[in-house]
Amino acid sequence: MRDHEREAEHSGYRSVAGVDEAGRGPLAGPVVAAAVVLPSEFSLPRLRDSKKMSPSLREILYDQIIEKCTGYGIGWVDENTIDEINILQATLLAMKQAVEKLPTPPDMLLIDGNRGIECDTHQKTIVGGDDASLSIAAASVLAKVTRDRLMQRYHEQYPQYEFSRHKGYGTRLHRERIQQYGPCPIHRKTFKGVAEYLNRRP
Repeated sequence: MRDHEREAEHSGYRSVAGVDEAGRGPLAGPVVAAAVVLPSEFSLPRLRDSKKMSPSLREILYDQIIEKCTGYGIGWVDENTIDEINILQATLLAMKQAVEKLPTPPDMLLIDGNRGIECDTHQKTIVGGDDASLSIAAASVLAKVTRDRLMQRYHEQYPQYEFSRHKGYGTRLHRERIQQYGPCPIHRKTFKGVAEYLNRRP
């Protein structure tokens, strides 16, 4: 999991940030991204792609990553902006925000996926990076936990949709609640599964 980081270090890059996002697919809520710089001696044996972990393990690792990392940044783009610029551009914008919020600018970025972001920092995209890079995996945990916590707050605001259970993803339960109550303010109005019900309001 550290091969990409070691390769960057051997090429002379001293500060390498992993970048990942959470929330591209949901029908509601923001897309969240994180950027994380890990020290060279960093080790968390259970750290991997956040989607393959239980929520309780993600919470544990979140605290350990925050405690041990050299620096991190979190960015997010809300549902209104997602509808305006599309989910791909919103994801790249959230990633850029996360990098800009790092306490110290990194020398290199390792980005999950196949799209780079608009910045002058040298970057490498890695498809499946959250299972191939320790720093990207760390970023995936920070992004996922941050987004899940945001969706829990939205659950308290709009309890009829039960966001605490599905976090805005298009589960059967969520789709049924949209059909029943119509979209609420945090639904992505351009997404299929929401757009059809815009004439109905909760």
